[in-house]
Formats: sequence, C-alpha cells, structure tokens
Amino acid sequence: MRIRVNLLPHRAERRERQKKAFLFSTGLSLLVGGVLVFAVWSALQQQIAGQRERNEFIAAENRKLDLQIREIATLRQEIDALVSRQRAVEDLQADRNQPVYLLDELSRQVPEGIYLRSVKQEDKKVTVAGWAASNERVSEFLRNLQGNSKFLERPELVEIRVSGQQPQGVQRRLFEFSLHFALKPTPERAELQQSQKAASPAKAAPPAKQ
Repeated sequence: MRIRVNLLPHRAERRERQKKAFLFSTGLSLLVGGVLVFAVWSALQQQIAGQRERNEFIAAENRKLDLQIREIATLRQEIDALVSRQRAVEDLQADRNQPVYLLDELSRQVPEGIYLRSVKQEDKKVTVAGWAASNERVSEFLRNLQGNSKFLERPELVEIRVSGQQPQGVQRRLFEFSLHFALKPTPERAELQQSQKAASPAKAAPPAKQ
C-alpha cells in the first residue's frame, strides 16, 4: 500500500517565507543604508558648515588686518613726513650761522691787494669774483683758503685776466679773477651729524661663515 504525500503546499509556504525574509532583509538593508547615508550626509554638512564658519572668520580677520595695515601705512607716512619736517628744521638750525662763518672767514683769509666784487653761494659751493693787484695776491688767497681756513676748502681758480675796469680810487693796473671753493660743515652741522649718527640703529653684523 503506497502513501502519497502532497508537498506542494509545504514548498509554496517555504517559498513564501523565504520571499518574505528576502523582502524584510532587503528593506532592512535599504533602511540601514538610508540611515548611514543620512548620517554621512549630516556629518559632511556639519563639516562644510564648520569650514564655512572658519572661512568667514578668517576672511573677517583678514579684513581687519588689511584695515590695520592701511592704518599702519598711513601712520608711517605721517611719521616720515614729521621726520622730514624735523630734519628740515634741524638743517635750517644747523646752517643758520653759515653766512656769518663765510663772511668772517673771507675777511680773515683775503690778503692785502685783493678786492672782492661779488660772493655767490649755491648750496655748499661758493664763487667769488674780484680784482687783484697781482697774480701773486691771487695765489696767496688760494693758499690761505687751502691751508689756513677752518670753514673753507678745495679752492680752485676759475680765471684771471687783466681787468678792463677797476675799483673807484685805484689807479694802478689790476687783474680780474674768479674762483670757487667749498664750505666745510659748520660746528652746528657737525654736532647734528654726530647726534643723528648716534641715534640711528646700528646695523646687524653679518653671520660668521662656517
């Protein structure tokens, strides 16, 4: 006697369970995947937002630094202008007695027989013109300027020739001459240069070679 068992319902039921399990696992995987994607996306968005905040902070600080740099540049220009004005005043103070030294020194160094007609100063260069009783008088004048003067230096004869005119009251023949020389720094100028040199920062010594 044979017993026949119909397995079709059992197999259909198992396939249905497997199908439901597959769908559940698939849905669970999609859910977990979605959660992970959302979590990663949220983390990235937070990082992006944080980076944007840092970028904005850096940009704001850069703007502040740019403003401070412009203010510093303006202050430096003002300081340079003040220093220039101060130096101009110091230069005027240092050279205020220069004409006095010049005329006093000329009166000391001009020998007898020399008649000055004009004295012209351009910065540190002075040109004088006049009449001389002889060539020797002009040579003596040059020697005095070269070796005996405290405030005048580097005399150089420009020209000397027989004069076509002469000072009033002088009857003998004269020579017309012109020469130029340089002015030495006045004591006030030398003192100012020393003080400026002492006030200027010393240059750093170069590193020793190995």
